[in-house]
Amino acid sequence: MDIRAVENLAELARIELSEEEKKSLLKDMEGILGYIKQIKEVKVDEVAPAQDLINVWREDLPASGGPEKSREFSPELIKEQFPDSQDGFLKVKKIL
Repeated sequence: MDIRAVENLAELARIELSEEEKKSLLKDMEGILGYIKQIKEVKVDEVAPAQDLINVWREDLPASGGPEKSREFSPELIKEQFPDSQDGFLKVKKIL
């Protein structure tokens, strides 16, 4: 990586850098790229996974047992539980 690459990155990011900032950023980028190169050299082919992978997602189904146990969205259920309503609308405090 060289100063020209830093200038190209700054142009893509639409930021202006002083010469001192470019040199500092070049030093930082070289450190980051060196660390990435070090990580790429790690051999992980023979490493067993620490845990078994399982699917944690499930199909979202309503619970059985009536409206008090149902997870299904129901406007009527919400209106019943809301403290104040009028003409099918939920009444809330005025917000200024």
